[in-house]
Amino acid sequence: MKVTIIGGGIVGLSSAYYLNRAAHEVTIIEKGDLSDGCSHGNAGMIVPSHIIPLAAPGMIAKGIRWMFNSTSPFYVKPRLSLELLRWGYQFYKHANERHVEQAIPALKELSLYSKSLYQQLAAELPFDFGYAERGLLMLYQTAETEKEEAETAAIANAHGVKAQILSKEEVQALEPAVRVTARGGVYFPGDAHLTPHNLMRQLIPYLKNRGVTFLTNTVAEDFEKANRKIVGVKTSAGAYVCDEVVLAAGSWSGAVAKHLNITLPMQGGKGYSFLLKGVESNIRIPSIFLEARVAVTPMGNDLRFGGTMEIAGTDQRISMNRVKGIVDAIPRYYPDLKVELPDAKQVWHGLRPCSPDGLPYIGRAKGINNLIIATGHAMMGLSLGPGTGKLVSDLISGKQPEIVIDQFEVGRYT
Repeated sequence: MKVTIIGGGIVGLSSAYYLNRAAHEVTIIEKGDLSDGCSHGNAGMIVPSHIIPLAAPGMIAKGIRWMFNSTSPFYVKPRLSLELLRWGYQFYKHANERHVEQAIPALKELSLYSKSLYQQLAAELPFDFGYAERGLLMLYQTAETEKEEAETAAIANAHGVKAQILSKEEVQALEPAVRVTARGGVYFPGDAHLTPHNLMRQLIPYLKNRGVTFLTNTVAEDFEKANRKIVGVKTSAGAYVCDEVVLAAGSWSGAVAKHLNITLPMQGGKGYSFLLKGVESNIRIPSIFLEARVAVTPMGNDLRFGGTMEIAGTDQRISMNRVKGIVDAIPRYYPDLKVELPDAKQVWHGLRPCSPDGLPYIGRAKGINNLIIATGHAMMGLSLGPGTGKLVSDLISGKQPEIVIDQFEVGRYT
């Protein structure tokens, strides 16, 4: 079949990879030039440990506390927006223990499924993208955070995700080359990491060589419909016929869905990252500074720092105060790492697509028989990309998905 994918991030590319392998004719429509985006500048973490959704007890109180600090890791930009109010109301409704308990099994299954596919990709693709399974360290410095993370570790272990609570001496033993300042940490040995820009830059030409068509700097503007089906996609470069459509446009998916009268609550969660190149004594295991919400990932001889969740619509401006918050946190955890505030030109920023309940949208849309939506993965787009792409391919190919996707139902807000 002719399959048109709107969006060239990791979810769109993963969908194209598996659809191409299933012998479908695939075209990707991407509004940019495929050189940037969340799939390029993220922390590169594959995290089956992250089974608790963003909408969880305590997040609203923390968010309100952080809102008044310009260097804090979380911020909601106040603005008159009906969409933001609706999103915030749904987030409030879902930030409870009942929702978390329902979400955990679904997130865990999708995460482990996607990790298994990354293992296959690392073994089968003809290029190296830095995939390594060294786990993840969650570092904390306060008794309050220690208590919270111990509870998180207990939840993970109860659901079959191995978590080890470590003393500061045990944390240091895992990082012999770098001094670590922490009260302790939780180690998730089942997590992995990769170098995202290496994956994206090599996967795109690989797909082109296999016959996938890329229409870059092309905007999907509207759709031609007939008999409850999309028969064509109208773009800034002309119209294209299709048998199936996959909407995987990240934070812009909600705006695209409006052309089809589909309600898809979404907010862009802006994140920042920068790369410290040529680190002589690099860390070995990716880590997250829990109090500062900063992610740190070794990528060869380089080290990527990333963080913040700034709910600011599609505002693309860089807040250097947020970047300063990341930089200021580094010496508190890794005191021997000398990191200066980078120039704004060296700072990557991108919008993660956040659903209000913290779960992605994956599945067929109601009322349109040949539309699949695959978006809303928030900070876990890279981690869940291959799993989502394989699910998309199976749905289009008429195969039974290998995991249950009921929790990700795309019409749950209509």
